[in-house]
Amino acid sequence: MTPTRGTHWPCLLACCVCCLLVLGGLSTAAAEEKSKPPVNLNTASVAELARLPGVGQVIARRIVRHREKSGRFRKVDELLVIRGISQTKLEKLRPLVTVGEESPPEEKKTD
Repeated sequence: MTPTRGTHWPCLLACCVCCLLVLGGLSTAAAEEKSKPPVNLNTASVAELARLPGVGQVIARRIVRHREKSGRFRKVDELLVIRGISQTKLEKLRPLVTVGEESPPEEKKTD
């Protein structure tokens, strides 16, 4: 039996609905990602860092290893010393990470 002209519309409609559901889910996931508080590079675990887009387990371990060896991150830009973090990846991560509160400059004591 060959389909008659015009019977492809139900399939086309079903495909459009599926596409809208997928795209809606993606935009919802992106909105949820933006609404989460930023990940603190100085306190996050490997698992927390690995959930960041483009990071994964290997780079997350490198970040933690660097933090343990060199001390706290003072600026997000310091991620560039981690192998696997390019300028492009840093710009994608920048809104998702923080180094926490910056320490205020120490005041000089006057006697």
